[in-house]
Amino acid sequence: MLEKLFHLKDRQTTVRVEFIAGVTTFLTMAYVIFVIPATLQTTGMDKEALIAATCLVAAISTLMMGFAANVPIALAPGMGLNAFFAYTLVITYGIGWQTALGIVFWGGVLFLLLSLVGIREKIMNAIPAAIVTAIPVGIGLFLLFIGLQNMGVIVDNPATLVMLGKFTPAVVIGLVGLFLTIILLIKKVKGAILIGIVVSTLLALIAGLVNPPQTVVSLNVNVEPIAFKLDILGALKLSLIGPVFALFYINMFDSLGTLVACSTEAGLVQPDGKIKNINRMLVIDAFSTVLSGLLGTSPATAYIESATGIAEGGKTGLTAIITGLLFIIALAFIPLISVVPAYATAPSLIIVGILMVSQIRHINFDIWEESIPAIFTLVMMPLSFSIATGMACGFLSWGIIKMLLFKFREISLIFYLIMVVSVVSLLL
Repeated sequence: MLEKLFHLKDRQTTVRVEFIAGVTTFLTMAYVIFVIPATLQTTGMDKEALIAATCLVAAISTLMMGFAANVPIALAPGMGLNAFFAYTLVITYGIGWQTALGIVFWGGVLFLLLSLVGIREKIMNAIPAAIVTAIPVGIGLFLLFIGLQNMGVIVDNPATLVMLGKFTPAVVIGLVGLFLTIILLIKKVKGAILIGIVVSTLLALIAGLVNPPQTVVSLNVNVEPIAFKLDILGALKLSLIGPVFALFYINMFDSLGTLVACSTEAGLVQPDGKIKNINRMLVIDAFSTVLSGLLGTSPATAYIESATGIAEGGKTGLTAIITGLLFIIALAFIPLISVVPAYATAPSLIIVGILMVSQIRHINFDIWEESIPAIFTLVMMPLSFSIATGMACGFLSWGIIKMLLFKFREISLIFYLIMVVSVVSLLL
């Protein structure tokens, strides 16, 4: 039966290899179960419900990718996307989390429609390569900044805006977790980020900084406080067009880049250069964003951590099935997961941020008309505390520079429309 479903022999793999690959993928991305809820609870959402929603969205989306597309790629609520949800939509824009979920829903619907009709590629091709590279770098800086704040290393200062915080026990534990994770990553230990979170939480329990859970395992999974609480109509305000576009755009590039990279590693590129089942993957990815809005979490996206399972030999959807089932099992441990403090998950934000910032090497700083808009993009995200604002600044600066250089032919009609949306976003 498994052979018929996943074509294991055709892809030169076995059930044992796929099982190991699925477990490996889960271990390397299990940190999202801790980090996503820790970030989103800053909006006032229920933490235990967020843990459940994170596991459910990851499980359902990954299982769909395994069964329907037969690829070893896992999905879960996105790291950069959850920062956009919490710190840009709710905290910066000041809208309720219910409306923010409505934006996630509409972003997913737009994502799905454009995936079905094939317009997605045209939008992507209209964006300058320098801006495409700068966006993940900017999000990385944003996550790095948020991680340092959550850990207490960086704190507010009325005169200088930010300053170095005091070395409290919580900060020290966070730093121990950070450097432990760094060493484990250097040693290429599987599940390094997860191990760092667990060790930091244990140290917090020993120090008496957090209360131990009343129970370790519970089958009472409750997403009612946040599921289907989205404000669909409230998200249709004219002032929210910019955020909807920004969310759609971030998700589009994040997911497509990961899908292409992982599919290439898994040997799914056909002789004509096309990726097998890529359209199906894109539709599943888009549907997962809609599902995220309905269940009450940030948009789901393909995870680059899937590459670790692929490196272990995973080549089919069976790898994704194993990963998805492990996310379902994780639902039973919500009481244990809920005691993890923010400073224990902060190192993972810092590590992911550093990994994303490393992409800055792909920006050509010798070509000023390309590099300056890229710099505006990546710098304005953390400084404005808004991913959408950073993107808008990058788009507009690139277009303005090109127009002042009379290089109008290098600006496509679609990019002119993107600039208009950016202006509306900044003004509103």
